Amino acid sequence: MAARLFRQRDLYMMLLPAVLLVFVFWYVPILGWIIAFINFKPGFSLFPAEWTGLQQFKDFFMQSTDYMYLLRNTLSINIGSLITNLFTAFVFAILLNEIRSRFFGKLVQTITFFPFFVSWVIIYSLSSALFASSSGAINEALVQWGVLDEGVNILGDPKYSWIFMILLSAWKYLGYNSVIFIAAIASIPAEHYEAAEIDGANRFQKIWHITIPGLIPTLIVLLILNSGWILNSNFEQFYLFTNGTNWEKMEVLDMYIYKYGLKLLNYPYATAVGIMKTFISLMLIIGVNAISKKATGKAIF
Repeated sequence: MAARLFRQRDLYMMLLPAVLLVFVFWYVPILGWIIAFINFKPGFSLFPAEWTGLQQFKDFFMQSTDYMYLLRNTLSINIGSLITNLFTAFVFAILLNEIRSRFFGKLVQTITFFPFFVSWVIIYSLSSALFASSSGAINEALVQWGVLDEGVNILGDPKYSWIFMILLSAWKYLGYNSVIFIAAIASIPAEHYEAAEIDGANRFQKIWHITIPGLIPTLIVLLILNSGWILNSNFEQFYLFTNGTNWEKMEVLDMYIYKYGLKLLNYPYATAVGIMKTFISLMLIIGVNAISKKATGKAIF
């Protein structure tokens, strides 16, 4: 063991900076979790503070009903986004692989990848310009054409909030998510397609019997990995699109933590909610991995 470590010392030295970064920015901050269990006041030391135990967790689950709509919003939007993102990327990668023109295929992939590099600030500005109820270009056009009597308030009406966030996320991450599936398709041996063609299989049959089964393991791995992020939301996205009329359907756990931690300065309460979110996410990824292992025989650990 020691001899192998010595022989591979150069590789471990290359890995060391990444390990240090992960340790410093992901594990050291865990020490701050103690704030959830003490009566912490900004500007004072942590350790002389009064020990409050699980009081903040009790306040969240027993003294408040906020967790009900927070979990409803977070799970509905994030699970919907996860399923939609993976499904659209899965289908898009298959269709892109069937394009025979190499130039056109690269062009389509580049165009769909571009939104990933567009910030949510710009996306919000575009959405406002297109979908604002009174001045949005699409609403104005539909009213002028007689399709609608008045503009639809997509950005403010709560009944559109979930589906709008899910579709925006699918549009933004389509090209990025499809790269993994495209790489998985490239790893399928060409001999499989050649053998199927000799047997008389058409393009649809090759997709159904070769491409899709070849992508299923990648889909399962992505599903397991992303299940641990179901309670994590893109803060920038929700901060921009949440307003006074749709907050009841848009306020998610990350926005709630921001509100109590940085706006109301209730650090112990916000930290307790963050700890709860972390442990639930850990249980989710373990549970999804166990279900996948039992149902399909495929898992990541």
